Amino acid sequence: MAAAAASAAAATAAEDEARLLRLEEQAGHGGGGAWEYLCLARRLRARRPEPVLRLGLALLNDSSARSRLASEQWTLYEQVAVAAMDCQRLDVAKDCIGVLSKQFPGSMRVGRLEALLFEAKGEWADAERAYALILENNPFDQIVHKRKIAIAKAQGDMALAVEYLNKYLELFMADHDAWRELAEAYVALQMYKQAAFCYEELILAQPTVPLYHLSYAEVLYTMGGLENLQTARKYYASTIQLTGGKNTRALFGVCLCSSAINQLTKGRNKEEESSELQSLAAEALLKDYKQRAPSKEALITSLLKNMKLS
Repeated sequence: MAAAAASAAAATAAEDEARLLRLEEQAGHGGGGAWEYLCLARRLRARRPEPVLRLGLALLNDSSARSRLASEQWTLYEQVAVAAMDCQRLDVAKDCIGVLSKQFPGSMRVGRLEALLFEAKGEWADAERAYALILENNPFDQIVHKRKIAIAKAQGDMALAVEYLNKYLELFMADHDAWRELAEAYVALQMYKQAAFCYEELILAQPTVPLYHLSYAEVLYTMGGLENLQTARKYYASTIQLTGGKNTRALFGVCLCSSAINQLTKGRNKEEESSELQSLAAEALLKDYKQRAPSKEALITSLLKNMKLS
């Protein structure tokens, strides 16, 4: 049932994407459909700044076409402003935001656009102040919190990004993407225990996502130590199970963990189940390389022999 629903959703998405491309070509060659294209791009959240800017500006500069849009023209001004910032046409973005500011004075939505323009100019302090002002009025503005995180990362300040991410997750703790982003930030700062905690939260929330199992295993492997290596091997194994044995990285992980554990224990207390797992992983890895990269089969065989797994 779930597989059928996923398949139907994928087919619909493919149809929408194909329709978007057809409309883009049609409108780009003067065949009409510009407004339909812009509406579809907005609905699909497709990031296609150049055609959006070109077609959107053509509509806004045509007074009769603009008047036919009625109240929809303000949505178009916003769409064109964002596309203009993506294309570094900051003059166009400023003009669009100016029109919106006059039409909707004091609007938080326009305030976000003004802050985005500061970001596009690299005026980080002004952007921070603009976002702080918005949060004073609405502390739960999710988009603004995310923009503050983006500013910290854009400036290369990962410690500040971690601080903002933690504050964000205090308010929106069910945001799985934010937990993953925080984990990656901790890894960048070599704060592996904190990163492991983030992946544990993700696995608890979404236990069938192989990427979380794999990432958690890699953090534990990096931390080292017998207990961490044994746990890492279990999560590499669960990644293999969740992907139907098709994750080469996880197969390597089982082999590397097994080799490291054998070195630490010097072969003592070998569990039959663990020995079988490492043998199966090594066998599957060789088979995988034989099928997909036969030229590297000898290299992998040698590597496994050096790890005493083959």
